Amino acid sequence: MKKFRFSLETVLDYKNQALDALRAEHGAILAQVRAQEAVVEGLEREYSQVDGEFTQRKLEGLTVLDALNYEQYLRALEREVKEEYRKLSLLRRQEEQKRGQVVEARKETATIEKLKERKLEDYRKAEQKDEELRIEEFVSTTRAMAAVGT
Repeated sequence: MKKFRFSLETVLDYKNQALDALRAEHGAILAQVRAQEAVVEGLEREYSQVDGEFTQRKLEGLTVLDALNYEQYLRALEREVKEEYRKLSLLRRQEEQKRGQVVEARKETATIEKLKERKLEDYRKAEQKDEELRIEEFVSTTRAMAAVGT
């Protein structure tokens, strides 16, 4: 009996390698998204802290120069937060695109794997049928030999 061989095995291996590479890229982008979210969160926390400090200092009384410094620092933080949100948005779009590529690659791989399963099932059925024919032939030969011997 010959061994089962799937003709598209090399294609399936290639698709699986490509899928693994895409998954790794997607994971890296997800890590970048999480890191960027942490940066944004840290800046927002800093802005909130400085704004609270500024409000408290206004109640206690502060010089005009100090007030201007606080306002300038807060505006700079606002710009930085806005820029970091822009970066985050870009990373999220990249992550979404890469996720789509992973899904598409997974579909392609799954299609080939299903084809392989069907081919293997056909192979097994053919092997079983061949085995049944050999058994039937053996039984027929045995009966014929027994009939000749009597």
